[in-house]
Amino acid sequence: MHKDFVITHDAGLHARPATLLVAKANEFDNSIRLTYDDTTIDLKSIMGLLSLGIPKGSLVRVEVEGDDAAKVLEAISYAISEINAEA
Repeated sequence: MHKDFVITHDAGLHARPATLLVAKANEFDNSIRLTYDDTTIDLKSIMGLLSLGIPKGSLVRVEVEGDDAAKVLEAISYAISEINAEA
């Protein structure tokens, strides 16, 4: 199961928003991956997420596998919308 998002936070996914997103991903046992610009990382890895250098206006895809994938994707969606609302 996957969903695409546009990052609208003025600073993109810099350290603080990235930390919030990784913390949310780590609340679940599911496999959660984020793809940006043809590179896919484990969303539970802060270093992996920061290494992507995702700027404002970027399109990212989040993929979730495992039990309750829809519920997990909804939680990640909410976290991204909260990060974007800070812009």
